[in-house]
Amino acid sequence: MEAYCVKCKAKREMKNPQAVTMKNGKPATTGTCPTCNTKMFKIGATK
Repeated sequence: MEAYCVKCKAKREMKNPQAVTMKNGKPATTGTCPTCNTKMFKIGATK
């Protein structure tokens, strides 16, 4: 899954994507940037 890395300022393929549920019950995906190992977060269902 592709997400925006704030540190690299670019869209990158997420490493180790995991489906999570936010406090309001909506789906999201969290993972890490393969380049700089910063946490990445994308709102929406995991595809």
